[in-house]
Amino acid sequence: MSQRLLLSGLLAASTLAGCSGGDESLDQTGASPRLPALDETLVPPMKIARPQGWNGERPTVPKGFTITPVATDLKIPRQILVLPNGDVLVAEGSGGHAPKSRPKDVIAGYIKSLGKSSVKGGDRITLLRDANGDGKPELRTTFIKDLDAPYGLALVNGSLYVANQGALLRFAYSDGATIIAGKGEEVTKLPSQINHHWTKSLAASPDGSKLYVGIGSNSNIGERGLSLEEDRAVIWEVDPATKASRVYVSGIRNPTALAFEPTSNMLWAVVNERDELGAELVPDYLTSVKEGAFYGWPYSYWGQHVDPRVHPQKPDLVKSAITPDYGLGSHVAPLGLSFASGAGFPGFAEGAFIGEHGSWNRQHLAGYKVSFVPFAGGKPAGKPRDLVTGFIKDGRARGRPVGVTYDAARGALWIADDLSNTVWRVTGPTPLALASPVGPAADQK
Repeated sequence: MSQRLLLSGLLAASTLAGCSGGDESLDQTGASPRLPALDETLVPPMKIARPQGWNGERPTVPKGFTITPVATDLKIPRQILVLPNGDVLVAEGSGGHAPKSRPKDVIAGYIKSLGKSSVKGGDRITLLRDANGDGKPELRTTFIKDLDAPYGLALVNGSLYVANQGALLRFAYSDGATIIAGKGEEVTKLPSQINHHWTKSLAASPDGSKLYVGIGSNSNIGERGLSLEEDRAVIWEVDPATKASRVYVSGIRNPTALAFEPTSNMLWAVVNERDELGAELVPDYLTSVKEGAFYGWPYSYWGQHVDPRVHPQKPDLVKSAITPDYGLGSHVAPLGLSFASGAGFPGFAEGAFIGEHGSWNRQHLAGYKVSFVPFAGGKPAGKPRDLVTGFIKDGRARGRPVGVTYDAARGALWIADDLSNTVWRVTGPTPLALASPVGPAADQK
């Protein structure tokens, strides 16, 4: 059978599957999301929001808030780090390159490509400098080049850490620098065999003694063989001083963003769950990361709900699976996580900002926004609220949010949009003044 005929057949099957488009009224957020019966399909119900651009418009924010495009024409911006002097680093890249071993892989890859930017990933980190805080950077420069699908970023004790898709690198950083030359020092290799989920998220412990790296699975539910899942669907703990690493938690399918909650100093993650069980399964989630915990993948979901597709089954292991803290909804694809700190925004003072990249494997579009989960006492305390919307218009996508970073010193939220290749800045009714001057090396070229 030719590839064209195969695609035609699978597209037809996808359209039929689309009859099970999902129940938009089903509440799948919070500590106890509603979980319907399994609905396995040949291919999942799919709908792609085709790109259309902003055409001079902007995303929607609450009354009194302002959103500004700070940088455009980037090359797949994914995650953002704000440096102490206010400079903003943007990791740009696109990795993966997993082989398409099943007919489903062919059709899913083709359909998902219809909703992506046509721009090639930059494999670089770009620096933006907005010294007066007006949302219009005076300087934009390539800070580090020749990387390999960089994603996670962290600054610890004068060292900048970059999580490429295949290695964690360390670069010496000087305050105010506008460029770092060289390839950096390899702290540790990261699992990259096949790299179905290539993004490597990164967070540093509050005291800087440990780094945490999120490593996604190589498949949906192990269909490529569980031997390829060694050291996948895990979060590593890395000691940057000794370069030693260990599995901190396991069974966590795709931990796409990590951050420490500021009142408890607890590590949290947003996680993309499995597909092909229906439009309302399985809810993506936000969870605290408990050392030694097993989160179920691939044998179970949302705690101990068994996934019958995985063979052999492991009931004893499933008994140990813990339930995530907070459901975000099925297929919303959270890729960004940052906690409010300091004074926060009015009405958004304590909680988690989450970049929801958006669905592709359901008929009713979900995600495509930045949401906020309120916290109290270091734990979720209420239903999520929309902060930034408008990424979908008339069924088409104008943007897709990925990384979100709250800058407490300047009262701003930074958003990486990898469809329109834009970095957005959200400010509240009373944005703060620049908290510190540009460093002494500001005149570097």
